[in-house]
Formats: sequence, structure tokens, C-alpha cells
Amino acid sequence: MNRVINLAAFIILTVLWLAFGAALLLNPAALDSVWMWFRGLPLVAQILLGLLLLPLTLGLWIWESSWPLVLRLVLVIGLALVTEYMFFPRSKKT
Repeated sequence: MNRVINLAAFIILTVLWLAFGAALLLNPAALDSVWMWFRGLPLVAQILLGLLLLPLTLGLWIWESSWPLVLRLVLVIGLALVTEYMFFPRSKKT
């Protein structure tokens, strides 16, 4: 059962990071809209959704910051790669 959950989490995060990247390349204004929608949620919903999708929420926060573009790109891409690496399903070693 754990393997199924791990695989599902990996697939969901991969799809969400690919959507993030596609929006970044094709329609950066969509990321602004998602951020504004997220910030408009009630605080409890922001906390719950932020914890549930922590890597993506952090990536979106980084992207919406006023930091230099190169730094934001490096941080978001690095965060996506680390997230994918950490959630990659591995066979259990005995």
C-alpha cells in the first residue's frame, strides 16, 4: 500500500511541477493569478493547502518575490528537482 501512495504522490507532484513549468514558459500571468487566488483564501485554507502542496507553494512564493530573475529561476528549478528526487519511488532494500 505504501508503494501505491508513494507512486501516486510522485505522479501528482510531477504533473503539478510540469504545469508550473508550462505556465512559467507559456503564460507567466497565470502564476500571478494562482498566487492572488491563493492569497485570497481564508487563512485556514491557505495553511492547509500550503502544507499539502508545500514545495509548489514555496516555488510560487519564490517566483512572486522581487528577487532577481536568475535567482528565482535557479531556486524554483532546484526546488522542483529536489522534490522530484525525494518523492521518486524506490524499491525497498532489505
